[in-house]
Amino acid sequence: MFHVKHLQMETLSHCPVCENDSFTEFLKSKDFFLTGKEFIIVQCKRCGFKFTNPRPGKDEISAYYESEDYLSHHTEKNDPETRVYKWIRKINIRSKYKIIHRYSSGKKLLDIGCGTGEFLAYCRQKGMEITGIEPGKKAQEYASGKLRLPVYDESWLNDQKYPGFDIITLWHVLEHVHGLMERMKIIKDLLNPGGLVCIALPNPGSWDARHYKEYWAAYDLPRHLYHFDRPSIMKLAEKNELKVIKIIPIKWDAYYISLLSGKYMSRKSGFLKAIINGYRSNLSGRGDNMNYSSLIYLLK
Repeated sequence: MFHVKHLQMETLSHCPVCENDSFTEFLKSKDFFLTGKEFIIVQCKRCGFKFTNPRPGKDEISAYYESEDYLSHHTEKNDPETRVYKWIRKINIRSKYKIIHRYSSGKKLLDIGCGTGEFLAYCRQKGMEITGIEPGKKAQEYASGKLRLPVYDESWLNDQKYPGFDIITLWHVLEHVHGLMERMKIIKDLLNPGGLVCIALPNPGSWDARHYKEYWAAYDLPRHLYHFDRPSIMKLAEKNELKVIKIIPIKWDAYYISLLSGKYMSRKSGFLKAIINGYRSNLSGRGDNMNYSSLIYLLK
């Protein structure tokens, strides 16, 4: 395991969604990806929102991303998990474009947390006006250098004063953001009237989350600061004068997350078990409960 120095931790005294000051411990788990350190997820007693607490501060969290194996920013590694990740990413890119094209006729797109920029590049090929935000320096350099995309640091968001985007996307990003309410306010401010916000998130209510428990890879502690379910997203949208108009499952995520979770649990990859458990998770998610492994929330 990679060892980080003793970094300053911050403890939240209030729920980031409803501001209640009373929590209960939901789960203890480890950073299986990098450090092996243990972290705690608490649950708000009022609204049920789950969040990592205590957590690394904004200036310290980057140490938990400092690995060449961090897949959302990696472009060259060729191990089995990475190959599966890249294959699923290609499928998801097309699916993401179809979703925004179906629910918005707008052309101006802002992708927050765009990683190495493959989704933005695909949207540019489809004739969209694109802008990306990426805090990771290496990923930002790849997107703006090799792919020649207009990708900027997070500070760019604070300089924008007026609406300008028809579509704002956050694909598995909002769970990483320290200033949750501040980020949602910026998104609302930058969104054109009638614009669309797409937020993709892991779902801790899914079958695979309940099956793998503390080994569920999508907890991804401490990089995931929040662990959203449908009620908490609806509350968050409401507090920012938005409304959830549609929830769409990301079915492929169940297989990849099951693959990683099984590896964390047994210390070896198990493709067959991952396929079986991914299928079981998707089967369980069907119907009105929509408890798939990952969900896309469309807000207007």
